[in-house]
Amino acid sequence: MGPLLALPQTHHFCPSQLSLDPLGPDWDCPLGSKDLEEDEGPWGGGSGLPPPGCFPGSWRQDVGLDCKGSLEGAEARAWTVYGYSLLQSCLQQAGLPETQDRSQVPRTGCPGAEVTLCILGSPSTFLSVLLEGGVQSPGNMLLCLSPAWLTKVPAPGQPGEAVLLVSKAVSFHPGGLTFLDDFVPPRRATYFLAGLGLGPGRGREAAELARDLTCPTGASAELARLLEDRLLTRRLLAQQGGVAVPATLAFTYKPPALLRGGEASPGLRLVELSGKEGQETLVKEEVGAFLHSGALGDALQVAVKLSGWRWRGRQALRVYPRVELGAVADTVLALLEKLEEEESVLVEAVCPPARLPFPGSPPPGPELAVRICAVVCRTQGDRPLLSKVVCSVGREDRPLRHQSSLPQTLEVALARCGLGEPGQVAVVRQRVKAGAEAALAAVLALEAGLSAEQRGGRRARTDFLGVDFALTVEGRALTPVALELNSGPCLEACGALEGLWAAQRPRSAAEEAAAAPLVETMLRRSAHYLMEGKQLLLIGAGGVSKKFVWEAARHYGLKLHLVESDPNHFASQLVQTFIHFDVTEHRRDEENARSLAELVRARGLQLDGCFSYWDDCLVLTALLCQELGLPCSPPAAMRLAKQKSCTQLHLLRCHGPPWPAPSLHAVPCCPLESEADVEKAVHQVPLPGVMKLEFGAGAVGVRLVEDAPQCHEHFSRIARDLQGEADHPGIGLGWGNAMLLMEFVEGTEHDVDLVLFGGRLLAAFVSDNGPTRLPGFTETAACMPTGLAPEQEAQLVQAAFRCCLGCGLLDGVFNVELKLTGAGPKLIEINPRMGGFYLRDWILELYGVDLLLAAAMVACGLRPALPSHPRARGHLVGVMCLVSQHPQVLSSTASRETLQALHDQGLLRLNLLEEILVPGEYEEPYCSVACAGESPAEARLRLLGLCQGLGIDGPRYPVAHFLSHFK
Repeated sequence: MGPLLALPQTHHFCPSQLSLDPLGPDWDCPLGSKDLEEDEGPWGGGSGLPPPGCFPGSWRQDVGLDCKGSLEGAEARAWTVYGYSLLQSCLQQAGLPETQDRSQVPRTGCPGAEVTLCILGSPSTFLSVLLEGGVQSPGNMLLCLSPAWLTKVPAPGQPGEAVLLVSKAVSFHPGGLTFLDDFVPPRRATYFLAGLGLGPGRGREAAELARDLTCPTGASAELARLLEDRLLTRRLLAQQGGVAVPATLAFTYKPPALLRGGEASPGLRLVELSGKEGQETLVKEEVGAFLHSGALGDALQVAVKLSGWRWRGRQALRVYPRVELGAVADTVLALLEKLEEEESVLVEAVCPPARLPFPGSPPPGPELAVRICAVVCRTQGDRPLLSKVVCSVGREDRPLRHQSSLPQTLEVALARCGLGEPGQVAVVRQRVKAGAEAALAAVLALEAGLSAEQRGGRRARTDFLGVDFALTVEGRALTPVALELNSGPCLEACGALEGLWAAQRPRSAAEEAAAAPLVETMLRRSAHYLMEGKQLLLIGAGGVSKKFVWEAARHYGLKLHLVESDPNHFASQLVQTFIHFDVTEHRRDEENARSLAELVRARGLQLDGCFSYWDDCLVLTALLCQELGLPCSPPAAMRLAKQKSCTQLHLLRCHGPPWPAPSLHAVPCCPLESEADVEKAVHQVPLPGVMKLEFGAGAVGVRLVEDAPQCHEHFSRIARDLQGEADHPGIGLGWGNAMLLMEFVEGTEHDVDLVLFGGRLLAAFVSDNGPTRLPGFTETAACMPTGLAPEQEAQLVQAAFRCCLGCGLLDGVFNVELKLTGAGPKLIEINPRMGGFYLRDWILELYGVDLLLAAAMVACGLRPALPSHPRARGHLVGVMCLVSQHPQVLSSTASRETLQALHDQGLLRLNLLEEILVPGEYEEPYCSVACAGESPAEARLRLLGLCQGLGIDGPRYPVAHFLSHFK
């Protein structure tokens, strides 16, 4: 078995079946352009009435499909009715309820302040996207069944661009619920995706609607024209993606600029023609050389077909034995007459299906051909991600086409062909994944070099791609060969596979819809669109660990105005407005808030929001928002969360209802302001206990105390060493150095980062922390996502959520530290701001969710555009480096320059928390070093090996012990 799955040595193979087109000795349909227009589908640009649908069902027909202020002709009306009936049929077959018509009572909404994901196209093609959108962003995924339901209006201040307004649509909600809605005023699209075409029908209208919009678009006619040109994409995949493609000879008439010149690709021969007549000698010479070349390998047949936008979806193809040079050349010459500029005639290799000589293979009979259909999506950071693989299996002598065969999983399809060993199937899946992701990466690289006009608009991008593969054997290695790229057909096939059992059982937590990453991208791009140009006042710049803020603000188009105590802070040059103001004396926060409000008004700043991620400035920010009338959690809630003993004591009094109450998670404690308070506390709080600063941060000054003498000793030390802001800037000493003693609880430590809006939990991210170096509590290691069982993870999320609500924190991004004990989660503290250290970076990397952008949206009064159930795309395990434990290492083998170089190479993930190496008794971590993996074990082993090689691991700092919780 081993040699069969060996890695191939070449990238060009003949497909097991050119299964996208029917095979036969004659063309069954004419090739004229007139016939092409008549043959196209409902969204491919065709004209005329829709095809007769097979829609057995009993749904209501008297629904309000007319859009006020827009009249449709009889033909357009027929298409709208057809689309609605097709939607009802799709819902019916998926076991979902009929669409409810509530258009008589228009929806009002919040124009310009809400996510609106709009799709114009066939319901069957986009059903998986629509249903997933209804889950991830309820009520915001809209299907338009007619171009008349949409309107383009010129965008103020943006010449040549337009805003897209939605007056009528079918809205999607959880559970597959759908409603036919009118919107008054119309909703402004924040993302648009359309089925496209260039013909005179609805495809043309969709293309015009998608062109030059201010909102992000997931497709355009200009991009589709490029991606559906087989010759262009094959050359692109072979040259830039290293993807296996069929050996191809192409005769192209006046090729597009993207095909002119460039490096030759092995197995791809491009012949440029200056004219369509008098080419007999050239064609025969080129065809003869191709048919006798080694590029065809063992292929016994070749196929001749047309390539170009006009021919997409056409089933015109003829297959010949490889030895029939004359017949192949004659066919090429005949087809040349059909060409227009930038079109081609292709001669490509056809191979028989892969024969799999495995034990237990099917009995002798017709050979089976396999076509593999992969959907790959663009995710955070423009990284491709394979989301679903679907296969079709059929007889070798019969064509395999989209919609002509039942979709199957890869495992089932390969088993039917005799390949059932799980390890071998996994190898095939990995090769499909690599090929599909490389294909989208090549496409994104191509798009990056195109102008806005060439893309069809400044915001036009390809957000998902379908890649059709054939499976062949070359050198006893199973190899997927890319036949073509598409958009709708592969997505529809994946949706059909999901629909096979949709009505039978709900999708499990381990399963993910093919459209899930696409919908996440829609939401992410919508958030960027909504926030572009927003004016935000930021209180406190932070240190080196917050340098990402300025780059992110530039990326999102945020206009930041900064209030900062340090007049020489580097960020003063990176913002729209810099206000130097001393914010370190927090006992004067109310007075300072009034003064800052006057400064803002005097400068004429028109702010959309105000926020802070810096511990010291959170209460001041809430007070300032109150003065300026901007959204924020109440100052009283911020004060309550900021003072740790007040948080615990308040929650201990929150007994409910509802149940379970926040008091279940609170821990007994006593505030300490004097030695007398310490003496009283040791008789009230069970020891051992934990002493910490009331307003502290970064675990500075936190210590395990075993008895009363240790309590007095630690209190005296802190009172002596940490008296004010100058003794240790940035840890809250501007609030004073009061302390508290709280009960020490056994258990594993976890962070929960929450996004709340209007008291609703929108997202939660749980990470695990390693054991600390007692008696200190400085963080040592972390893992994300959590390795806890789902029930325990849910307990932590709900405990964090209830504690925030109990303190009155209703809007914002919050970090909650808890311990998971035998009795359930216990609260350590609430940080009423975005999680610090590495957390924002890790969550962005793994989930594609930016907590900084979410916090900015909440500050502007906008509901963050987040997926309802974000899924991690891998695992990260990291360890903290301390100057006191690594004084030599951080200056040599693990210097900042070395770590940064390893980060740039993708070997580790570096988060720098301090800029200079300054040891001290009350230190914070210098940096976080993490490794990624497809599993926690893989990431953990990589990190351990890296730490051993760099010298971070050692007897005084046993990294293996710190990572032991993550097994």
